[in-house]
Amino acid sequence: MGLQDVKKADPGELRQFMKLLLRDVRALEQMLEEGMFESGVRRIGAEQELFLVDKAYKPAKRALDVLAAINDEHFTTELGQFNVEYNLDPLTFGGSCLSELEGQLNKYLEMARVGARAVDTDVVMTGILPTLGLENIGLDWMTPNPRYYALNDALCRQAGGAYKFHIKGADEFRVEHDNVMLESCNTSFQVHFQVGPAEFARLYNVAQAVAAPAMAIATNSPLLFGKRLWHETRIALFQQSIDTRGASGHRERMPRVSFGSKWVDDGVLDIVREDVTRFRLLISTEIDEDPFECIARGEAPSLKALRLHNGTVYRWNRACYGIMEGKPHLRIENRVLPSGPTTRDEMANAAFWFGLMTGVAEEVDDVRRVMDFDDAATNFLGAARYGLGTSMRWLDGKSYPAADLIVGLLVPMAREALKKRGLDVVDVDTYLDVIEERAKSGQTGSRWQLDSFQNMKSGRALFEKLSAVTAGTMRRQEEGSPVHTWTLASMNEGSQWKHDFSRVNQFMTTDLFTVNEHELVDLVASVMDWQQVKHVPVEDENDKLVGLVTYRTILRYLIRKGPSEEPVPVSQIMTREVITASPDTSTLDIIALMREHMLSCVPIVEKGRLVGMVTQEDLLDVARDLMLEGLRDS
Repeated sequence: MGLQDVKKADPGELRQFMKLLLRDVRALEQMLEEGMFESGVRRIGAEQELFLVDKAYKPAKRALDVLAAINDEHFTTELGQFNVEYNLDPLTFGGSCLSELEGQLNKYLEMARVGARAVDTDVVMTGILPTLGLENIGLDWMTPNPRYYALNDALCRQAGGAYKFHIKGADEFRVEHDNVMLESCNTSFQVHFQVGPAEFARLYNVAQAVAAPAMAIATNSPLLFGKRLWHETRIALFQQSIDTRGASGHRERMPRVSFGSKWVDDGVLDIVREDVTRFRLLISTEIDEDPFECIARGEAPSLKALRLHNGTVYRWNRACYGIMEGKPHLRIENRVLPSGPTTRDEMANAAFWFGLMTGVAEEVDDVRRVMDFDDAATNFLGAARYGLGTSMRWLDGKSYPAADLIVGLLVPMAREALKKRGLDVVDVDTYLDVIEERAKSGQTGSRWQLDSFQNMKSGRALFEKLSAVTAGTMRRQEEGSPVHTWTLASMNEGSQWKHDFSRVNQFMTTDLFTVNEHELVDLVASVMDWQQVKHVPVEDENDKLVGLVTYRTILRYLIRKGPSEEPVPVSQIMTREVITASPDTSTLDIIALMREHMLSCVPIVEKGRLVGMVTQEDLLDVARDLMLEGLRDS
């Protein structure tokens, strides 16, 4: 869950904290040399992140209220006020551990639902909430916790300017943002696997090799702000949301969120030393423990400075230090798997990963000898982009379609390895059958979302579709059947019309045709004719809205211009005093604004930039839908 008692630090305080961090690294070295770590014991655990939504299936800023209603130590905050997280208790790897872990997942998920509903909210498990809007990622949506503010300030200071996002899939997402809140748009199901120090390097490399197929079968994050992007958009979004590198030219610089750049050769110290070397300190905390004094007493030190720094570097497979019953241990944390679609799906994903970790380690003594790291990294990127639609180069040097690799080689390997390890046979078959059937059907969470979205009527408002996808997800989650059995979501599953059209950002037109103020008036007339639009916004070289040309303006110009063939710029005829509104303007206010000023359209502007348009035709479409909805309910 991360340390919470942190603070901003000036350069002098950070230098002092670096001394403490380096001391912790030396203490870790000594602990490894003296054999203080637990070995020969395998435990598993997990962390579950959730979204909170309101009655319209939009993000709900209620995390603190929900946590107060739940009142259980397993739950904690996340960066966004629309997220909560709960930790599961660790279990020994064997016997019925898989079904026991699913039992915990369901128990605490039900507690989360009850707590959320007590404050008129609900929960949903999905990698990225489809109904998220750019209005939900301001600092006013950040959880009021010193740790998050301190991290935001430190990362933004290092970035030296706005974060630039560019993700391209079926659609394209480009935006600049001035804080780290886009990171909160991701939720995951993080799985932990305890390992011994002597086997750490070998098993960490296995985790890197199997990350791609484990993610390809589990994808559940294809939609971001209404854009169809990667099958696991979390991978790109998380990296870009805290990428402080800036333009580096020929210099190679690793981002704070990464898959890594090479195999681990010796052990956990390879990762620790690289992370301390590459990544600057961001925050500090008070430390009143001398780790060497703890070691001298035979006690496990907390290594608080090292754990704090480790919590600000986000490898997709992360090395973790922990203490259980007074004994220190090492874990590999898999951060690849998204939240959802159901707890059964999540446990199937976890069982598959545990099986691959065990099976590959038994089959291959050293992954480095049979796979190039570049192939592992390429597989990972392909799985994030295309899910089961990618191909992968596997340990035998051959390339396979992801689904064929999973069904033909990996599920049998994982099944055999888990049973050989002594896990309950029924559990193993239950969960790995889900993986096999999902791979055969091709219906991952991402595929279901995309197909549901694309299957809805093209004439309906974007938010209606996103609301229906979210509502359909929640209903099927409660039923509990795995995603490969789901029917597609339908429009009538979404929120009521009064929620769908309460704000203009829910139905405004965002695919706009614009011109520059220096361009030819004849171009505007052509755009109106070709694209069948009656309003063309005018932007300057910095994409700022500077004017508007309407159909009536063009008619007046054509009537008055006479026989002159002189080229006329748009700036000479456009309306400069344009009445605009913001994306969160209520529909009632827009109607009142248009009636008061007798407007046929209102450009929607955010920070001076055009983001949408509301026209009389848009309001007529809304009125049509509301009338139909009202007649159906009467």
